[in-house]
Amino acid sequence: MPKLYTSESVTEGHPDKLCDQIVDTILDECLEQDSESRVAVEAILKSNKAVVFGEVTSKAKIDVAPMVKKILKDAGYSKESLGFGLDDLKIVEFLSKQSEDISQGVSEDKEGLKEQGAGDQGIMYGYACRDTSDFMPLPITIAHKIAVKMAEVRKKGKIDYLRPDGKTQVTFEYEKGKPKRLHTVVLSSQHSEDVELQDLIKDMKAKIIEPVCSEWLDLNTIFHINPTGRFVIGGPVADSGLSGKKTGVDTYGGLAKHGGGSFSGKDPSKVDRSATYATRFIAKNLVVNGICEKCEVSFAYAIGVAEPVAISIDTFETSKYSELELIKMIKEKFPTKPAEIIEVLDLKRPIYKDTAVYGHFGKPCYSWEKIIDL
Repeated sequence: MPKLYTSESVTEGHPDKLCDQIVDTILDECLEQDSESRVAVEAILKSNKAVVFGEVTSKAKIDVAPMVKKILKDAGYSKESLGFGLDDLKIVEFLSKQSEDISQGVSEDKEGLKEQGAGDQGIMYGYACRDTSDFMPLPITIAHKIAVKMAEVRKKGKIDYLRPDGKTQVTFEYEKGKPKRLHTVVLSSQHSEDVELQDLIKDMKAKIIEPVCSEWLDLNTIFHINPTGRFVIGGPVADSGLSGKKTGVDTYGGLAKHGGGSFSGKDPSKVDRSATYATRFIAKNLVVNGICEKCEVSFAYAIGVAEPVAISIDTFETSKYSELELIKMIKEKFPTKPAEIIEVLDLKRPIYKDTAVYGHFGKPCYSWEKIIDL
């Protein structure tokens, strides 16, 4: 019997994603000036107010306000008519240094006698499968591609009445573990007042949905395009934004587990981020190298301890190897300690702002997506 799997994405103008971009821009600026920066920053947006708060221990000199304004402007919020103008934006900062109690457990000692420990306790998951050439689940891949296309046609003026805020959602029908057809598409985009709903629906189908996923559409595909009938008021005026809320969008769209810890605004000493990248790196390479057809890898950590307290793997009965054999392979072939992960994946670089939108995985430019021989 066919099964239905659903994933969603959002555009860079979505309030939560604006916040993710803000905090990862701050992180990148800190790492650009000081690769040893410790950063754990959050952001809130609502109407004409932005709040940036958290911990920064760094030699970097940062000016938060211009970074916040640039993110908003680049996303398309430069017109006062959108209800979110930059001229009267009020920005408040609450930043302090990392707690010494945390720092002593995370840092190596000067004599090199103590390894860098995990920046927190927690569980991290990585996943890979053969749905796509990027070894990602097809639903989240298509949801992201539709969101990217929606932003692209807006920025290029191909649909000039679209506005920055938007969401996508796709439901695929799977048969015998393989995607068969696109069952339902849900697409909502903020727009100007001077457009009729039927024209918007026609444009969204012809210029966004069909160019991205025509091979999966059929006569029975269901479409819900701006289903409320009106989406003029959007962005931080309509909804508050908060960083770290879109973990499903950031990972595998709900088709695999995630540990609940967010990524954005966190330097790589935080295993929420670095170990999640490492488990994806492992899962992808196990699939690419034919060890299994799909798999989910999990690490668990204790704060201040370098070795994972647990490693597990589920290949969903697609591998000839036992779990014990695979865990042994992981320990022998891949980094598992925070310092090793950071070094192998080269994570102390300003690479994070671009991860804040359209997912952290499946993009070949990232080091955790590189392929190795096993």
